[in-house]
Amino acid sequence: QVQLVDSGGGLVQAGGALRLSCAASGRTFSSGTMAWFRQAPGKEREFVAAIRGSGGSTSYASSVKGRFTISRDNARNTMYLQMNSLKPEDTDVYYCAAVPYYSSTYNYPGTFDYWGQGTQVTVSS
Repeated sequence: QVQLVDSGGGLVQAGGALRLSCAASGRTFSSGTMAWFRQAPGKEREFVAAIRGSGGSTSYASSVKGRFTISRDNARNTMYLQMNSLKPEDTDVYYCAAVPYYSSTYNYPGTFDYWGQGTQVTVSS
């Protein structure tokens, strides 16, 4: 059974940093597509960042580019999101997602078969 467990959220002041983790079990995603999305209550799930293929190609939403870094440790089957210079508008529940193949539609939630349970990130002003 495939499972994604995301963790690392919390409460931080504006300008601070957090690192989210997404640990996968049940299959490997080293050549697949893994991503982070975020969602506020009553709003659609929003793309944040993705990492794709064995080469680890990365993509970011414009709102987080330059502040967030996505990475993957294939030996640990774990993905990370380093979030720096956090802003109050980054407050959301963050979800990791994965598919075991390279996808060009990495910014679309419907692409992904597997999801983490979500981790709350709250940035105070």
